[in-house]
Amino acid sequence: MASDDNEVDLVKIGNLTQYSRKVYTVAKVISKTEEREVTSRSDMSTHRVAEALVADDTGSIYLTLWDDVLDQVEDDQILNIKDAYINLFRGSMRLNLGRYGSYELLDEAPFEDVDLDNNLSSKVFERQPSGYDRGRGRGYGRSQSRRY
Repeated sequence: MASDDNEVDLVKIGNLTQYSRKVYTVAKVISKTEEREVTSRSDMSTHRVAEALVADDTGSIYLTLWDDVLDQVEDDQILNIKDAYINLFRGSMRLNLGRYGSYELLDEAPFEDVDLDNNLSSKVFERQPSGYDRGRGRGYGRSQSRRY
């Protein structure tokens, strides 16, 4: 079977969880936050970042915009978001394009109204203990390195 973008199941924003990966969705840009500068911890490079509140008929969430992308995304655009993922920023969910994600503009949305009351980014999640820190933190993989 051919891998065609039309065959991908679109997920509604209201159905996203803190563990969602490979997210394909269509959302309307409601607003953007002010741009700010951040410094990368890995290489100390400076990046521009902002967030766009995006929504569909089931909910809304903040989409993190980095560098050139934040100049391209504007209010009222309809984004066909591909291969994005969810992460937690200060305990709240954010949708991210990351290295492999992308988006394209659509002429019209496949929904009439947006649901701003169900803002997934307004819910706060507890951070998992550091032992589950996906290889970046303390305690990951220690038991595997022990010699018996």
